[in-house]
Amino acid sequence: MDAGFTIADIQRAQRRIEPYVRWTEIVKSETLSRQLNTNVYLKLEVFQKTGSFKVRGAFNKLLTLPEGDAGRGVAAWSGGNHGQAVAYAAATLGRKALIVMPENTPRTYRDAARDYGAQIELAADTHEASVRMDELAGEGWIPIHPFNDPLVIAGQGTVGLEIMADVPQVTDVIASIGGGGLIGGISTALAAMKPGVRFWGVETEGADCMAQSLAAGAIVTMPTITSIARTLGAPAPSPRTYALAYHYLESVTVVSDAEAIASLKFLLERAKILTEPAAAVTLSAARRLQHNFTPDHHVVLVLCGGNVALEDLCLWHSTFPASL
Repeated sequence: MDAGFTIADIQRAQRRIEPYVRWTEIVKSETLSRQLNTNVYLKLEVFQKTGSFKVRGAFNKLLTLPEGDAGRGVAAWSGGNHGQAVAYAAATLGRKALIVMPENTPRTYRDAARDYGAQIELAADTHEASVRMDELAGEGWIPIHPFNDPLVIAGQGTVGLEIMADVPQVTDVIASIGGGGLIGGISTALAAMKPGVRFWGVETEGADCMAQSLAAGAIVTMPTITSIARTLGAPAPSPRTYALAYHYLESVTVVSDAEAIASLKFLLERAKILTEPAAAVTLSAARRLQHNFTPDHHVVLVLCGGNVALEDLCLWHSTFPASL
């Protein structure tokens, strides 16, 4: 399919961003392997710079901007990790950045982006934030879309190259879907290198725009995002990420917030890894999908981010006492 980028673009992205990002570790979980009766590996993007995979796409985009744009600032709309990533990449490369965030964005995300030197604007919601991005583009800012950009998706696809290098026996990958850029990039990379690898998406109830879109056979825009998994809160996939999901994914599993928190608790207590609900859902999906795996399969769970505030953990403890 023509996604606007290829495995060669992802390989170039890897070489381009290598000085700026971490090659994150993949560890095998013996406990989960026993529980699910297969081989389970954890891709630890929680230890990536800024705490999520998003810096991969941000750096790839910024590093490919024309030299004539060197004096222009970059802008992004984000209620979470994309904003931090663009702020960090811009600061590293000596550019100014403006991040538009919905008013309900957690303090930790706002503070992190400010600490990286970005200017913050608040909007009523994600829709208003995206509208503001169009205005900023007209004012001369360079917009960095969180997932509807081939260069951003190619950067995220470098996760797939690392998976292939570290777990060449991989048979299955489970990854979260917000707008669909991460799983679109991973699947493009791995499908080119090892045809037959299966890709499984996961979303939460109330942040399941991709599952709804695939079921409807057309892009569905959600009027509001109600899930606690804020970093899965894209209101709709883009035509590009929708096409990638349609082409590559076996399915999209939609899990509850309670399941996400139960998986977060397990990963924290048993694997000693603190994840966002948006990352922990990959374990929730693996439990739902385990009938698809045998002892001969090698299943990679992409733990895409770990930016969690203590007050959020306390809130989830009171909201889901049976889970956390």
